[in-house]
Amino acid sequence: MDITTGMVIISAAGHDKGQWFLVTGVDGRYAYLADGKERKLEAPKKKNLKHVRATGQALSADGMTDKRLRTALRGLSRSIAEESE
Repeated sequence: MDITTGMVIISAAGHDKGQWFLVTGVDGRYAYLADGKERKLEAPKKKNLKHVRATGQALSADGMTDKRLRTALRGLSRSIAEESE
C-alpha cells in the first residue's frame, strides 16, 4: 500500500515505535508525520517510509488543529484495539 498525505500510520521502528501519526506530506522515500502532541502540524517529523506501517485509515487535514488531531488519533487507536480483542 502506498503511503499518501492524510493517511494514519503506526511507527514500526525507532524510539516512537507503536505511536500513531498523520501523514502530512510525502517526499520520495520519506513521510512527514504529526501527532499533535510531540510533533505538531507546523513541525512534522521526517521518517523513512520503510519504518512506518499503514492502518488503512485516513483523516482530512482541512481545518485540522493539533488538538483535533490528538483526539482523532486517540479515537482511532482505541477503536482498532477494541476490534482486535
